[in-house]
Amino acid sequence: MIWWHDFIRIIFITNTILAFYIVFHRKRSVSTTWAWLIILLILPVVGITLYAFFGRGISQENIFAINKQKHIGLHNVQESITEAPKHVSPSDTSSAGEIAIRFFNQDDESPLTKNNNVELYTEGETFFHDMLKDIVRAKETINIEFYTFYSDNIGNRVLQLLIKKAQQGVKVRVIYDAWGSMGATKAWFDQLRDAGGEVLPFITSKNMITRYRINYHLHRKIVVIDGKISWTGGFNIGDQYLGKKKKFGHWRDSQVRIMGSASLLLQERFVMDWNASVKEADQIIRFNSTLFPDLDETNIHQGDIATQIVSDGPDRYTPYMRNGMMRLMLLARKRLWIQTPYLIPDDAVFAAWQTIAASGVDVRIMIPCKPDHPFIYRATQWYANELTRCGVKIYIYEDGFLHAKTTIIDDKFSSVGSMNQDYRSYDLNFEDNAIFYDKDFNEKMAQVFEEDMKKSHLLTPEEIKKQGRLLRTLQSFSRMLSPIL
Repeated sequence: MIWWHDFIRIIFITNTILAFYIVFHRKRSVSTTWAWLIILLILPVVGITLYAFFGRGISQENIFAINKQKHIGLHNVQESITEAPKHVSPSDTSSAGEIAIRFFNQDDESPLTKNNNVELYTEGETFFHDMLKDIVRAKETINIEFYTFYSDNIGNRVLQLLIKKAQQGVKVRVIYDAWGSMGATKAWFDQLRDAGGEVLPFITSKNMITRYRINYHLHRKIVVIDGKISWTGGFNIGDQYLGKKKKFGHWRDSQVRIMGSASLLLQERFVMDWNASVKEADQIIRFNSTLFPDLDETNIHQGDIATQIVSDGPDRYTPYMRNGMMRLMLLARKRLWIQTPYLIPDDAVFAAWQTIAASGVDVRIMIPCKPDHPFIYRATQWYANELTRCGVKIYIYEDGFLHAKTTIIDDKFSSVGSMNQDYRSYDLNFEDNAIFYDKDFNEKMAQVFEEDMKKSHLLTPEEIKKQGRLLRTLQSFSRMLSPIL
Protein backbone atom coordinates (compact mmCIF):
# COMPACT_ATOMS: atom_id res chain seq x y z
CA MET A 1 0.00 0.00 0.00
CA ILE A 2 2.87 2.36 0.87
CA TRP A 3 4.43 1.54 -2.51
CA TRP A 4 1.17 2.49 -4.25
CA HIS A 5 1.03 5.87 -2.52
CA ASP A 6 4.64 6.55 -3.53
CA PHE A 7 3.83 5.64 -7.12
CA ILE A 8 0.90 8.08 -7.19
CA ARG A 9 3.07 10.80 -5.64
CA ILE A 10 5.76 10.24 -8.31
CA ILE A 11 3.14 10.54 -11.06
CA PHE A 12 1.83 13.83 -9.66
CA ILE A 13 5.30 15.30 -9.20
CA THR A 14 6.38 14.21 -12.68
CA ASN A 15 3.15 15.53 -14.19
CA THR A 16 3.62 18.92 -12.49
CA ILE A 17 7.21 19.26 -13.75
CA LEU A 18 6.17 18.25 -17.26
CA ALA A 19 3.21 20.64 -17.18
CA PHE A 20 5.37 23.66 -16.40
CA TYR A 21 7.99 22.63 -18.95
CA ILE A 22 5.40 22.05 -21.69
CA VAL A 23 3.60 25.37 -21.35
CA PHE A 24 6.67 27.56 -20.91
CA HIS A 25 9.14 26.09 -23.40
CA ARG A 26 7.27 27.63 -26.35
CA LYS A 27 6.08 31.25 -26.84
CA ARG A 28 2.33 31.48 -26.23
CA SER A 29 -0.23 34.08 -25.21
CA VAL A 30 -0.89 34.43 -21.47
CA SER A 31 -4.44 33.08 -21.82
CA THR A 32 -3.28 30.02 -23.75
CA THR A 33 -0.53 29.35 -21.21
CA TRP A 34 -2.98 29.45 -18.31
CA ALA A 35 -5.54 27.28 -20.11
CA TRP A 36 -3.01 24.55 -20.80
CA LEU A 37 -1.50 24.79 -17.32
CA ILE A 38 -4.92 24.26 -15.74
CA ILE A 39 -5.69 21.27 -17.98
CA LEU A 40 -2.30 19.66 -17.39
CA LEU A 41 -2.41 20.12 -13.60
CA ILE A 42 -5.99 19.06 -12.90
CA LEU A 43 -5.94 16.12 -15.36
CA PRO A 44 -2.71 14.17 -14.81
CA VAL A 45 -1.79 11.88 -17.73
CA VAL A 46 -5.06 12.72 -19.51
CA GLY A 47 -3.90 16.34 -19.87
CA ILE A 48 -0.62 15.22 -21.46
CA THR A 49 -2.60 13.12 -23.93
CA LEU A 50 -4.85 16.06 -24.81
CA TYR A 51 -1.81 18.25 -25.29
CA ALA A 52 -0.33 15.74 -27.73
CA PHE A 53 -3.39 16.20 -29.94
CA PHE A 54 -4.24 19.88 -29.42
CA GLY A 55 -1.21 21.70 -28.13
CA ARG A 56 1.89 20.63 -29.99
CA GLY A 57 3.58 23.22 -32.13
CA ILE A 58 4.88 22.88 -35.67
CA SER A 59 8.18 21.09 -35.91
CA GLN A 60 11.11 23.29 -36.75
CA GLU A 61 11.70 21.45 -40.01
CA ASN A 62 8.12 22.22 -41.08
CA ILE A 63 8.47 25.88 -40.16
CA PHE A 64 11.66 26.01 -42.20
CA ALA A 65 10.01 24.28 -45.14
CA ILE A 66 7.14 26.80 -45.18
CA ASN A 67 9.25 29.91 -44.60
CA LYS A 68 12.00 29.08 -47.09
CA GLN A 69 9.65 29.07 -50.08
CA LYS A 70 10.50 31.73 -52.62
CA HIS A 71 7.98 33.86 -54.46
CA ILE A 72 8.09 32.84 -58.10
CA GLY A 73 5.39 35.02 -59.65
CA LEU A 74 5.01 37.94 -57.26
CA HIS A 75 7.56 40.15 -59.02
CA ASN A 76 5.59 40.02 -62.25
CA VAL A 77 2.41 41.13 -60.47
CA GLN A 78 4.26 43.92 -58.67
CA GLU A 79 5.84 45.10 -61.92
CA SER A 80 2.52 45.30 -63.75
CA ILE A 81 0.95 47.16 -60.84
CA THR A 82 3.81 49.68 -60.78
CA GLU A 83 3.31 50.34 -64.48
CA ALA A 84 -0.46 50.78 -64.16
CA PRO A 85 -1.96 54.29 -64.47
CA LYS A 86 -3.27 56.01 -61.38
CA HIS A 87 -6.89 56.22 -62.53
CA VAL A 88 -9.37 54.04 -60.68
CA SER A 89 -12.90 52.77 -60.89
CA PRO A 90 -15.49 55.33 -59.66
CA SER A 91 -16.41 53.03 -56.77
CA ASP A 92 -12.78 52.48 -55.69
CA THR A 93 -12.24 53.25 -51.97
CA SER A 94 -8.60 52.20 -51.68
CA SER A 95 -7.42 55.75 -50.97
CA ALA A 96 -9.46 55.72 -47.74
CA GLY A 97 -7.91 52.40 -46.71
CA GLU A 98 -4.31 53.29 -47.47
CA ILE A 99 -3.10 52.71 -43.91
CA ALA A 100 -4.54 49.16 -43.84
CA ILE A 101 -3.25 48.45 -47.35
CA ARG A 102 0.26 49.42 -46.24
CA PHE A 103 -0.01 47.16 -43.20
CA PHE A 104 -1.11 44.13 -45.23
CA ASN A 105 1.66 44.79 -47.76
CA GLN A 106 4.40 45.49 -45.21
CA ASP A 107 6.58 42.67 -46.62
CA ASP A 108 5.64 43.50 -50.24
CA GLU A 109 3.75 40.19 -50.43
CA SER A 110 0.18 41.53 -50.71
CA PRO A 111 0.09 44.30 -53.32
CA LEU A 112 -3.21 45.96 -54.20
CA THR A 113 -4.56 44.88 -57.60
CA LYS A 114 -7.32 46.79 -59.35
CA ASN A 115 -8.46 45.06 -62.55
CA ASN A 116 -10.62 42.46 -60.83
CA ASN A 117 -14.12 41.33 -61.69
CA VAL A 118 -15.55 39.82 -58.48
CA GLU A 119 -18.75 37.84 -57.93
CA LEU A 120 -20.14 36.89 -54.52
CA TYR A 121 -21.67 33.44 -53.91
CA THR A 122 -23.69 32.49 -50.84
CA GLU A 123 -25.28 29.14 -51.75
CA GLY A 124 -23.57 25.82 -52.37
CA GLU A 125 -25.62 24.90 -55.45
CA THR A 126 -24.62 28.01 -57.41
CA PHE A 127 -21.05 27.92 -56.11
CA PHE A 128 -20.40 24.32 -57.18
CA HIS A 129 -22.28 24.76 -60.46
CA ASP A 130 -20.17 27.74 -61.54
CA MET A 131 -16.88 26.44 -60.15
CA LEU A 132 -17.32 23.14 -62.01
CA LYS A 133 -18.17 25.11 -65.15
CA ASP A 134 -14.86 27.00 -64.80
CA ILE A 135 -12.99 23.71 -64.35
CA VAL A 136 -14.62 22.30 -67.48
CA ARG A 137 -13.36 25.33 -69.45
CA ALA A 138 -9.78 25.06 -68.12
CA LYS A 139 -7.20 24.95 -70.90
CA GLU A 140 -3.83 24.56 -69.17
CA THR A 141 -3.75 24.48 -65.35
CA ILE A 142 -6.08 23.73 -62.43
CA ASN A 143 -4.72 24.28 -58.91
CA ILE A 144 -6.96 23.36 -55.97
CA GLU A 145 -6.33 23.77 -52.23
CA PHE A 146 -8.92 22.87 -49.57
CA TYR A 147 -9.11 22.06 -45.89
CA THR A 148 -11.90 19.56 -46.57
CA PHE A 149 -12.19 17.38 -49.66
CA TYR A 150 -14.67 14.60 -48.85
CA SER A 151 -15.15 11.39 -50.83
CA ASP A 152 -18.93 11.85 -51.00
CA ASN A 153 -21.27 12.68 -53.91
CA ILE A 154 -20.00 16.18 -54.72
CA GLY A 155 -16.45 15.19 -53.83
CA ASN A 156 -16.58 12.35 -56.37
CA ARG A 157 -18.12 14.66 -58.97
CA VAL A 158 -15.24 17.09 -58.55
CA LEU A 159 -12.66 14.30 -58.54
CA GLN A 160 -14.04 12.66 -61.69
CA LEU A 161 -14.04 16.00 -63.51
CA LEU A 162 -10.42 16.61 -62.46
CA ILE A 163 -9.53 13.14 -63.74
CA LYS A 164 -11.18 13.96 -67.08
CA LYS A 165 -9.28 17.25 -67.35
CA ALA A 166 -5.98 15.54 -66.48
CA GLN A 167 -6.63 12.97 -69.22
CA GLN A 168 -7.18 15.87 -71.63
CA GLY A 169 -3.68 17.15 -70.87
CA VAL A 170 -4.54 19.88 -68.37
CA LYS A 171 -2.05 20.11 -65.49
CA VAL A 172 -4.07 19.34 -62.35
CA ARG A 173 -2.70 19.77 -58.82
CA VAL A 174 -4.53 19.29 -55.51
CA ILE A 175 -3.43 20.12 -51.95
CA TYR A 176 -5.65 18.92 -49.10
CA ASP A 177 -5.51 18.74 -45.34
CA ALA A 178 -5.52 15.11 -44.24
CA TRP A 179 -7.18 15.89 -40.92
CA GLY A 180 -9.99 17.91 -42.50
CA SER A 181 -10.49 15.40 -45.32
CA MET A 182 -11.19 12.25 -43.30
CA GLY A 183 -12.35 9.49 -45.64
CA ALA A 184 -10.50 10.91 -48.64
CA THR A 185 -7.88 8.16 -48.67
CA LYS A 186 -4.68 7.87 -50.66
CA ALA A 187 -6.32 5.15 -52.75
CA TRP A 188 -9.21 7.49 -53.56
CA PHE A 189 -6.87 10.27 -54.70
CA ASP A 190 -4.78 7.69 -56.61
CA GLN A 191 -7.50 7.75 -59.27
CA LEU A 192 -6.41 11.29 -60.11
CA ARG A 193 -2.71 10.45 -59.84
CA ASP A 194 -3.17 7.55 -62.28
CA ALA A 195 -4.74 9.99 -64.76
CA GLY A 196 -1.67 12.27 -64.61
CA GLY A 197 -2.77 14.65 -61.86
CA GLU A 198 -0.74 15.41 -58.74
CA VAL A 199 -2.09 15.28 -55.18
CA LEU A 200 -0.35 16.24 -51.94
CA PRO A 201 -1.37 16.41 -48.29
CA PHE A 202 -0.36 19.74 -46.79
CA ILE A 203 3.02 19.66 -45.06
CA THR A 204 1.59 19.79 -41.51
CA SER A 205 -0.90 16.96 -42.08
CA LYS A 206 1.31 14.27 -43.61
CA ASN A 207 1.83 10.92 -41.88
CA MET A 208 -1.27 11.11 -39.71
CA ILE A 209 -0.11 8.30 -37.42
CA THR A 210 3.02 10.14 -36.28
CA ARG A 211 1.91 13.74 -36.80
CA TYR A 212 -1.35 13.49 -34.94
CA ARG A 213 -1.81 17.10 -33.87
CA ILE A 214 -5.23 18.69 -34.36
CA ASN A 215 -3.83 22.21 -34.71
CA TYR A 216 -1.67 23.83 -37.40
CA HIS A 217 -3.62 22.75 -40.43
CA LEU A 218 -4.38 24.05 -43.87
CA HIS A 219 -7.66 25.98 -43.60
CA ARG A 220 -7.38 27.87 -46.89
CA LYS A 221 -9.87 27.32 -49.72
CA ILE A 222 -8.28 28.24 -53.06
CA VAL A 223 -9.00 27.32 -56.68
CA VAL A 224 -7.01 28.90 -59.53
CA ILE A 225 -7.73 28.10 -63.18
CA ASP A 226 -5.31 29.06 -65.96
CA GLY A 227 -3.90 31.79 -63.71
CA LYS A 228 -6.87 34.00 -64.61
CA ILE A 229 -9.89 32.80 -62.63
CA SER A 230 -9.81 32.06 -58.92
CA TRP A 231 -12.12 31.17 -56.04
CA THR A 232 -11.71 31.65 -52.30
CA GLY A 233 -13.92 31.91 -49.22
CA GLY A 234 -15.56 29.57 -46.72
CA PHE A 235 -16.88 26.65 -48.80
CA ASN A 236 -15.05 23.33 -48.81
CA ILE A 237 -15.80 20.32 -51.01
CA GLY A 238 -18.42 18.05 -49.47
CA ASP A 239 -22.15 17.28 -49.44
CA GLN A 240 -22.73 19.21 -46.21
CA TYR A 241 -21.82 22.42 -48.09
CA LEU A 242 -24.80 21.72 -50.31
CA GLY A 243 -27.10 21.48 -47.30
CA LYS A 244 -27.40 17.68 -47.58
CA LYS A 245 -26.50 16.83 -43.97
CA LYS A 246 -29.39 16.69 -41.48
CA LYS A 247 -27.10 17.80 -38.68
CA PHE A 248 -26.61 21.21 -40.32
CA GLY A 249 -29.55 21.62 -42.70
CA HIS A 250 -29.27 24.63 -45.01
CA TRP A 251 -25.62 25.66 -45.31
CA ARG A 252 -25.03 29.41 -45.55
CA ASP A 253 -21.53 30.39 -46.62
CA SER A 254 -19.67 33.00 -48.68
CA GLN A 255 -17.29 32.52 -51.59
CA VAL A 256 -15.92 34.88 -54.24
CA ARG A 257 -15.01 34.29 -57.87
CA ILE A 258 -12.23 36.59 -59.06
CA MET A 259 -11.19 37.30 -62.64
CA GLY A 260 -8.10 39.48 -62.73
CA SER A 261 -4.68 40.08 -61.22
CA ALA A 262 -5.70 39.04 -57.70
CA SER A 263 -5.92 35.50 -59.13
CA LEU A 264 -2.15 35.61 -59.62
CA LEU A 265 -1.71 36.33 -55.91
CA LEU A 266 -3.86 33.32 -55.00
CA GLN A 267 -1.77 31.33 -57.49
CA GLU A 268 1.36 32.51 -55.70
CA ARG A 269 -0.08 31.33 -52.38
CA PHE A 270 -0.91 27.93 -53.85
CA VAL A 271 2.57 27.52 -55.35
CA MET A 272 4.29 28.33 -52.05
CA ASP A 273 2.08 25.85 -50.16
CA TRP A 274 2.72 23.23 -52.83
CA ASN A 275 6.50 23.67 -52.82
CA ALA A 276 6.55 23.45 -49.02
CA SER A 277 4.63 20.15 -49.16
CA VAL A 278 6.44 18.26 -51.95
CA LYS A 279 8.66 15.24 -51.22
CA GLU A 280 10.51 15.03 -54.51
CA ALA A 281 12.57 17.77 -56.17
CA ASP A 282 10.94 17.13 -59.55
CA GLN A 283 7.57 18.10 -58.06
CA ILE A 284 8.68 21.67 -57.27
CA ILE A 285 6.81 24.31 -59.25
CA ARG A 286 8.99 26.89 -60.98
CA PHE A 287 7.96 30.08 -62.70
CA ASN A 288 6.33 29.83 -66.11
CA SER A 289 3.99 32.08 -68.07
CA THR A 290 1.29 29.40 -68.10
CA LEU A 291 0.87 29.66 -64.34
CA PHE A 292 1.45 33.42 -64.28
CA PRO A 293 0.12 34.91 -67.51
CA ASP A 294 0.47 38.63 -68.15
CA LEU A 295 -2.71 40.32 -66.98
CA ASP A 296 -3.30 43.93 -67.95
CA GLU A 297 -3.32 46.20 -64.88
CA THR A 298 -3.40 49.27 -67.11
CA ASN A 299 -6.97 48.78 -68.30
CA ILE A 300 -9.33 49.51 -65.41
CA HIS A 301 -13.03 49.25 -66.28
CA GLN A 302 -16.07 50.45 -64.41
CA GLY A 303 -17.01 47.69 -62.03
CA ASP A 304 -13.45 46.49 -61.52
CA ILE A 305 -12.69 46.02 -57.85
CA ALA A 306 -9.52 46.91 -55.93
CA THR A 307 -8.50 43.68 -54.19
CA GLN A 308 -5.81 42.56 -51.78
CA ILE A 309 -5.07 38.89 -51.11
CA VAL A 310 -3.79 38.27 -47.60
CA SER A 311 -2.60 34.96 -46.16
CA ASP A 312 -1.23 33.96 -42.79
CA GLY A 313 -0.24 30.99 -40.68
CA PRO A 314 1.57 29.88 -37.51
CA ASP A 315 4.88 30.00 -39.40
CA ARG A 316 4.78 33.78 -38.75
CA TYR A 317 6.01 35.13 -35.43
CA THR A 318 3.07 37.54 -35.04
CA PRO A 319 -0.65 37.14 -35.96
CA TYR A 320 -0.31 39.22 -39.11
CA MET A 321 -3.80 38.72 -40.55
CA ARG A 322 -5.56 39.21 -37.21
CA ASN A 323 -3.62 42.43 -36.62
CA GLY A 324 -4.35 43.64 -40.14
CA MET A 325 -8.07 42.96 -39.84
CA MET A 326 -8.09 44.81 -36.52
CA ARG A 327 -6.38 47.77 -38.22
CA LEU A 328 -9.01 47.71 -40.97
CA MET A 329 -11.90 47.42 -38.50
CA LEU A 330 -10.60 50.37 -36.50
CA LEU A 331 -11.23 52.53 -39.58
CA ALA A 332 -14.98 52.03 -39.06
CA ARG A 333 -16.95 55.21 -38.47
CA LYS A 334 -20.52 54.11 -39.19
CA ARG A 335 -20.78 50.32 -39.19
CA LEU A 336 -18.83 47.15 -38.58
CA TRP A 337 -20.77 44.03 -39.58
CA ILE A 338 -19.23 40.60 -39.13
CA GLN A 339 -20.31 37.03 -39.88
CA THR A 340 -18.49 34.13 -38.27
CA PRO A 341 -19.42 30.56 -37.27
CA TYR A 342 -17.08 30.69 -34.27
CA LEU A 343 -17.00 33.72 -31.98
CA ILE A 344 -14.02 33.22 -29.68
CA PRO A 345 -11.97 36.43 -29.95
CA ASP A 346 -8.75 36.97 -28.05
CA ASP A 347 -8.43 39.90 -25.66
CA ALA A 348 -7.09 42.28 -28.33
CA VAL A 349 -9.94 41.70 -30.78
CA PHE A 350 -12.55 41.79 -27.99
CA ALA A 351 -11.19 45.14 -26.80
CA ALA A 352 -11.18 46.49 -30.36
CA TRP A 353 -14.86 45.58 -30.86
CA GLN A 354 -15.75 47.01 -27.46
CA THR A 355 -13.93 50.25 -28.28
CA ILE A 356 -15.51 50.55 -31.73
CA ALA A 357 -19.02 49.96 -30.34
CA ALA A 358 -18.46 52.45 -27.50
CA SER A 359 -17.47 55.04 -30.13
CA GLY A 360 -20.97 55.00 -31.59
CA VAL A 361 -20.26 52.62 -34.49
CA ASP A 362 -23.01 50.14 -35.37
CA VAL A 363 -21.29 46.83 -34.55
CA ARG A 364 -23.21 43.70 -35.53
CA ILE A 365 -21.93 40.14 -35.37
CA MET A 366 -23.92 37.23 -36.81
CA ILE A 367 -23.37 33.69 -35.51
CA PRO A 368 -25.12 30.34 -36.15
CA CYS A 369 -27.99 29.01 -34.05
CA LYS A 370 -26.51 25.54 -33.76
CA PRO A 371 -23.10 24.04 -33.01
CA ASP A 372 -20.88 21.86 -35.11
CA HIS A 373 -18.54 21.61 -32.08
CA PRO A 374 -20.36 21.70 -28.68
CA PHE A 375 -17.57 23.23 -26.55
CA ILE A 376 -16.77 25.84 -29.20
CA TYR A 377 -20.44 26.79 -29.44
CA ARG A 378 -20.76 27.23 -25.65
CA ALA A 379 -17.68 29.47 -25.71
CA THR A 380 -19.27 31.37 -28.63
CA GLN A 381 -22.40 31.87 -26.51
CA TRP A 382 -20.34 33.23 -23.62
CA TYR A 383 -18.67 35.83 -25.83
CA ALA A 384 -21.99 36.65 -27.51
CA ASN A 385 -23.48 37.40 -24.08
CA GLU A 386 -20.51 39.55 -23.04
CA LEU A 387 -20.43 41.49 -26.31
CA THR A 388 -24.16 42.16 -25.99
CA ARG A 389 -23.47 43.74 -22.60
CA CYS A 390 -20.81 45.89 -24.32
CA GLY A 391 -23.28 47.30 -26.83
CA VAL A 392 -22.54 44.95 -29.74
CA LYS A 393 -25.62 43.62 -31.55
CA ILE A 394 -25.43 39.82 -31.81
CA TYR A 395 -27.66 38.23 -34.44
CA ILE A 396 -28.29 34.49 -34.30
CA TYR A 397 -28.87 33.00 -37.75
CA GLU A 398 -31.72 30.47 -37.70
CA ASP A 399 -32.01 29.21 -41.28
CA GLY A 400 -29.54 26.34 -40.97
CA PHE A 401 -25.81 26.68 -40.28
CA LEU A 402 -23.94 29.94 -40.86
CA HIS A 403 -20.35 29.26 -41.98
CA ALA A 404 -19.56 32.59 -43.72
CA LYS A 405 -16.45 34.53 -42.68
CA THR A 406 -17.13 38.09 -43.80
CA THR A 407 -16.50 41.64 -42.64
CA ILE A 408 -18.18 44.88 -43.77
CA ILE A 409 -16.74 48.26 -42.76
CA ASP A 410 -18.77 51.42 -43.43
CA ASP A 411 -19.56 51.63 -47.16
CA LYS A 412 -15.89 51.29 -48.08
CA PHE A 413 -14.22 47.98 -47.21
CA SER A 414 -15.18 44.32 -46.97
CA SER A 415 -13.56 40.90 -46.78
CA VAL A 416 -14.40 37.30 -47.63
CA GLY A 417 -12.13 34.42 -46.71
CA SER A 418 -11.35 31.44 -44.53
CA MET A 419 -10.52 33.26 -41.28
CA ASN A 420 -12.94 32.78 -38.40
CA GLN A 421 -13.08 35.09 -35.41
CA ASP A 422 -11.38 32.66 -33.06
CA TYR A 423 -8.00 31.69 -31.63
CA ARG A 424 -7.56 28.85 -34.10
CA SER A 425 -7.75 31.15 -37.13
CA TYR A 426 -5.73 33.91 -35.46
CA ASP A 427 -2.79 31.74 -34.39
CA LEU A 428 -3.07 28.04 -35.21
CA ASN A 429 -4.13 27.45 -38.81
CA PHE A 430 -3.13 28.59 -42.29
CA GLU A 431 -5.72 31.05 -43.63
CA ASP A 432 -6.40 33.45 -46.51
CA ASN A 433 -8.68 36.47 -46.95
CA ALA A 434 -9.62 38.62 -49.92
CA ILE A 435 -9.97 42.29 -48.95
CA PHE A 436 -12.09 44.51 -51.21
CA TYR A 437 -11.83 48.29 -51.40
CA ASP A 438 -14.96 49.10 -53.37
CA LYS A 439 -18.20 50.91 -52.54
CA ASP A 440 -20.42 48.95 -54.94
CA PHE A 441 -19.17 45.53 -53.81
CA ASN A 442 -19.53 46.65 -50.20
CA GLU A 443 -23.18 47.45 -50.90
CA LYS A 444 -23.74 43.92 -52.28
CA MET A 445 -22.20 42.48 -49.13
CA ALA A 446 -24.42 44.69 -46.95
CA GLN A 447 -27.55 43.63 -48.84
CA VAL A 448 -26.72 39.97 -48.23
CA PHE A 449 -26.13 40.67 -44.53
CA GLU A 450 -29.50 42.45 -44.27
CA GLU A 451 -31.24 39.52 -45.96
CA ASP A 452 -29.61 37.19 -43.44
CA MET A 453 -30.86 39.41 -40.62
CA LYS A 454 -34.43 38.60 -41.71
CA LYS A 455 -33.61 34.95 -40.93
CA SER A 456 -32.00 35.79 -37.59
CA HIS A 457 -33.02 37.09 -34.19
CA LEU A 458 -31.27 39.68 -32.07
CA LEU A 459 -29.80 38.39 -28.81
CA THR A 460 -31.29 40.49 -26.00
CA PRO A 461 -30.41 40.97 -22.31
CA GLU A 462 -33.75 39.35 -21.48
CA GLU A 463 -32.84 36.22 -23.45
CA ILE A 464 -29.46 36.05 -21.71
CA LYS A 465 -31.15 36.26 -18.28
CA LYS A 466 -33.34 33.25 -19.16
CA GLN A 467 -30.31 31.01 -19.74
CA GLY A 468 -30.19 28.35 -17.03
CA ARG A 469 -27.45 27.91 -14.42
CA LEU A 470 -26.16 24.72 -16.05
CA LEU A 471 -25.88 26.42 -19.45
CA ARG A 472 -24.06 29.41 -17.97
CA THR A 473 -21.66 27.04 -16.18
CA LEU A 474 -20.93 25.20 -19.44
CA GLN A 475 -20.39 28.54 -21.17
CA SER A 476 -17.96 29.73 -18.51
CA PHE A 477 -16.05 26.44 -18.51
CA SER A 478 -15.82 26.44 -22.32
CA ARG A 479 -14.70 30.07 -22.30
CA MET A 480 -11.94 29.19 -19.81
CA LEU A 481 -10.70 26.62 -22.31
CA SER A 482 -11.31 28.83 -25.35
CA PRO A 483 -7.59 29.52 -26.06
CA ILE A 484 -7.11 25.82 -26.79
CA LEU A 485 -10.46 24.94 -28.42
